[in-house]
Amino acid sequence: MDGTLVDSAPVVPAAFVETVRRLGGAPVTPERVVELYAVGKPREMLAVMMEREQRQSDEDLYHQVLAEGTDAVRVHEGVPEALAALDAAGLALGVFTGNSRPAAEIILGAVGLRERFVEVVGGDEVARAKPAPDGVLEAARRLGVRPERCAYVGDSPLDVGAGRDAGALPVAAGWGHLFEEGEAERVARTPGDLVGQLLG
Repeated sequence: MDGTLVDSAPVVPAAFVETVRRLGGAPVTPERVVELYAVGKPREMLAVMMEREQRQSDEDLYHQVLAEGTDAVRVHEGVPEALAALDAAGLALGVFTGNSRPAAEIILGAVGLRERFVEVVGGDEVARAKPAPDGVLEAARRLGVRPERCAYVGDSPLDVGAGRDAGALPVAAGWGHLFEEGEAERVARTPGDLVGQLLG
């Protein structure tokens, strides 16, 4: 979601930074937040930032702060058209994000994309964070599709690893802010390119 469907590059890290500030923690930088994405769920990330045990109330505050900043989230150019084309072709569309399910609902709802997806799976709903395949496997299960019949599109190397290890086709979103060519088997340079690759 973040970086693939929407440009939330400044918004999500800023929400964590502000949450830590409101909680009275030591200042963290947006760069440090991005480094901690691999930790997993927002409450797990916040526990690291706050140097204390996990607290649901910390995650609840993060969601509140995130919702306050959604005006700055932008849908990547070409994404609405690509989703419409994939939907029209009969593909079942789902989202697995390392962000939490509530955060995904907040962001996708704010930018008008939520109705495009049959299922949304958050990082807080699976045992292991990306690059573990848990979230991709759960999304496939909820969609009723075998993982090997799925493409998992994401802009980070963590996404590529998760898709590959789930047995899905990992497609690197070349327009995303965390994109690295790396080990990607397939790269889509634009959302339109993605449609061509999946439907061509």
